[in-house]
Amino acid sequence: MFELAGAAQSGGSILGLVGPFVLMFVVFYFLLIRPQQKKTKTRNTMLKALKKGDKVVTIGGLHGTIVEISDDIAVLKVNDVTKLTFDRGSISHSVAPEAETKE
Repeated sequence: MFELAGAAQSGGSILGLVGPFVLMFVVFYFLLIRPQQKKTKTRNTMLKALKKGDKVVTIGGLHGTIVEISDDIAVLKVNDVTKLTFDRGSISHSVAPEAETKE
C-alpha cells in the first residue's frame, strides 16, 4: 500500500525529466561547441588564404616564409639555404608584417 502512494507522487511530467538535460545541452553548446566551431572556421579561412611569401609559424613553433604552396603541402624557407616541407594543416598562424620585430 505504501508503494502505490509513492509511485503516484513520483509520476511527474516528461518535461520535468527532460528539461534539465535540454538546459545542460544548451549551456554546453554556447560555452563549448559554438566557440570551437568559430575557431575552426577562422583557422580554415586562414589556411585557405595562405599564399607564396607569407610568413608563418608551424604548430611546432618553426618560423618560415612560404616559397611553394599547394592544396595540402607547404614548403617553407627557414633561412637562406634550408627549405622544409610541411602539411598545410600544420601551419598554426601567419605572422602579420607589423608584428615582426625589426633587427
